[in-house]
Amino acid sequence: MSIAIIDYGSGNLRSAEKAFARCAPGRALHVTGDPDIVARADHIVLPGVGAFGDCAQGLAAIDGMHAALNARVRDDGRPFLGICVGMQLMCAMGTERGQHQGLGWFDGSVDALDVTAPLKVPHMGWNSLHIRAPHPVLDGLDGADFYFVHGYAARPRNQAEIAAETDYGGPVIASLARGNMIGTQFHPEKSQATGLHLIENFVNWKP
Repeated sequence: MSIAIIDYGSGNLRSAEKAFARCAPGRALHVTGDPDIVARADHIVLPGVGAFGDCAQGLAAIDGMHAALNARVRDDGRPFLGICVGMQLMCAMGTERGQHQGLGWFDGSVDALDVTAPLKVPHMGWNSLHIRAPHPVLDGLDGADFYFVHGYAARPRNQAEIAAETDYGGPVIASLARGNMIGTQFHPEKSQATGLHLIENFVNWKP
């Protein structure tokens, strides 16, 4: 069994690698920008830090990566986890610093958080998870605290694809899920014991 954490120049790769190595001992773990390795992986992780447009361009710049992701995730149905901007890239479009295309796996956009004082943007800190739809990767985590750092949030057209929310001046999407794909707006690799719980759930998930 192998896990591929995609390296496209935008992600908290060291923390993610350490967290997955701890939660999946004995699994082959690849931090890679090689589409051929991604195309053979059993579990695929797409981290992301920074602006949507920069991340989208970085991913698109790797020749063959979009095709490998679509083949392995959409066609083969392998488990996929998008983290922070990695989850946002699952959507059709992001509006940070102009309009940019995502992977298009979820119909909807990623738009600026709209909050009022004294709340600040970016949203940074620990917030509780409110699960809207039971999911194996989120099992045992309703009400748990996770670490968020973001100024934009996903807005899917299909409300049934919202797996979990958090409260930051109103509901903010914390997780999107459909089929073999799940994304988290928060950072499980930075969320201590609760984050490791989620990662363990993911590496044991067989959709």
